[in-house]
Amino acid sequence: MKKNLQKGFTLIELMIVVAIIAILAAIAIPAYQDYTIRSQVSEGMSLSDGAKTAVAEYYSNKGTWPLSNGLAGLSTSTDIKGSYVQSVSVDSGKITATYSSASPEKASTKINTKTLVLSPIANNGSVSWTCDKGTVDKKYLPSSCRE
Repeated sequence: MKKNLQKGFTLIELMIVVAIIAILAAIAIPAYQDYTIRSQVSEGMSLSDGAKTAVAEYYSNKGTWPLSNGLAGLSTSTDIKGSYVQSVSVDSGKITATYSSASPEKASTKINTKTLVLSPIANNGSVSWTCDKGTVDKKYLPSSCRE
């Protein structure tokens, strides 16, 4: 006599696997979206590096903070932009990066029109920077700004 053995997964086993994958996806997708938005916000920090140097140099030469991009020796605010940043502007030494989801920029709608502000602090001849959060939600800020 020959026994007829069936091999494979039962329906319940397949349903359990699908449920586990769904739970993992429900956790991973929002975390990944937050990660991509944080990377977009970090572009504002990178684009602000040149402005930080210009502001610090202006302060060391003049003893006051520059009131505009032009006084700091920078291009106009709309000329300093990236894939997610619409503009980088200087006002009284503070550097503001503004994000945009309007074409050609492609920032997340969660940071559209929001700003990241860096404020200078004079320290006996040197300049250090603090991150004022601006209007960007705290969970999207770089780790150096979440303190």
